[in-house]
Amino acid sequence: MQIGADEAGKGPVLGPMVAAAVRAPADAMPDDVDDSKRLTASRRDALAERLRNDAAVEVGVAVVPPARIDDPETDMNALTVAAQAEAIAAVAADGDAVRVDAGDVDAGRFGRRVEDGVDAAVTVRSEHRADEHHAHVAAASVVAKVARDAKVEALAEAYGEVGSGYPSDETTRTFLAEYVREHGDLPACARASWSTCADVLAAAEQSSLSEF
Repeated sequence: MQIGADEAGKGPVLGPMVAAAVRAPADAMPDDVDDSKRLTASRRDALAERLRNDAAVEVGVAVVPPARIDDPETDMNALTVAAQAEAIAAVAADGDAVRVDAGDVDAGRFGRRVEDGVDAAVTVRSEHRADEHHAHVAAASVVAKVARDAKVEALAEAYGEVGSGYPSDETTRTFLAEYVREHGDLPACARASWSTCADVLAAAEQSSLSEF
């Protein structure tokens, strides 16, 4: 059986990173599945629902919360390996052929590390931009993105408007600045080790000093 794996949310300053694995025969892949970045939100939602409801398709998901991302004993490459391996392990069986979207400049090394993290006897092939060329990886990218977006929507319900969670998003930066101004610290959903958070804290401290 074939498995594809990918992750979403490696770069945001808010919320978790989410990895997904999709295990299915080739003929179970929707004809219009594509890299999640090329699809509208509504199309991603529809594809993810179809995949999850198809009896021929198995879906594994792994969530890496901000606290784990902030752990100084790890790094994003290692976390991406671990997340993809965890998602794959949830659905893998001996003999499966796995293709993953490489989260390392060295695609071969990334694939070997993912393979080492899966207990089942699988063969992992890793390549950059695999989500653009392989249906199973594209399907995994869709599932991961939809799951990640749901996490961000939950944050908005808890905190109010938080934007996309990416450092370049002015709404996200405004949310962080206002939260720190009101509470004196970062929200639990923030990746405190990101430079964006350091900038927000430094700006708040400078603002506080200027009031004296």
